[in-house]
Amino acid sequence: MRLPHPLYGLYERRLAASLPRDRVPRHVGVILDGNRRWAKQLGESTATGHRRGADRIADLLAWSEEVGVEVVTLWMLSTDNLTRDAAELEALLGIIEDAVRELAATRRWRLQAVGSLGLLPERTARALKDAESATAEVTGLHVNVAIGYGGRKEIADAVRSYLGERAAEGASLEDIAATFDVEHIADHLYTKGQPDPDLVIRTSGEQRLGGFMLWQSVHSEYYFCEAYWPDFRRVDFLRAVRDYAARERRHGR
Repeated sequence: MRLPHPLYGLYERRLAASLPRDRVPRHVGVILDGNRRWAKQLGESTATGHRRGADRIADLLAWSEEVGVEVVTLWMLSTDNLTRDAAELEALLGIIEDAVRELAATRRWRLQAVGSLGLLPERTARALKDAESATAEVTGLHVNVAIGYGGRKEIADAVRSYLGERAAEGASLEDIAATFDVEHIADHLYTKGQPDPDLVIRTSGEQRLGGFMLWQSVHSEYYFCEAYWPDFRRVDFLRAVRDYAARERRHGR
């Protein structure tokens, strides 16, 4: 329930001030879920839901900056989503392209595409590559845009990349099998060199990962929010960070 404006504003400010800055997650992954259901409940088109969801992204990145997050990964389109109705998919890809261009144009965040760009239309892949190039020198918040992304596909791509690399060095299959370890996969993920996500947020009330960052999220904390993504507010984000900060992280120990 939304609080009356004066009370709500006070609550939000106190919530922000109460966050322990030494326990803020370095890397936050967000599964942007619920655009279609948001549109349906309001009698709007699916495309309208996706546009409203895209409009919310810059807010999330600003909130992340405010609390000291270093990396944000946005899951905007999964490999499964690529099998949607052709007309809906074309509209969604166009919205994603516009959103990425607008984020890059701010020159505020460094963007990196994570996913199988080869599965995307050339136009979409080009928009992602252009955004990466345009923001390559930007410092500050690092933003992974996961488009055409699937956790299983990422792991398969990482193994394939490692095997190809070793084969090019002349290693035999026996040598590769004898020395293969988990670090070899980690070093060939889309997000190689980045910290693993400390906190994963999923909106819309769904309580599952759906294949998001399967390798990297082994020790992540999860936070499931009832709000559909277009309705996700700063207070929802702050509650997620506060919940994370209050947990005792054991990393499997």
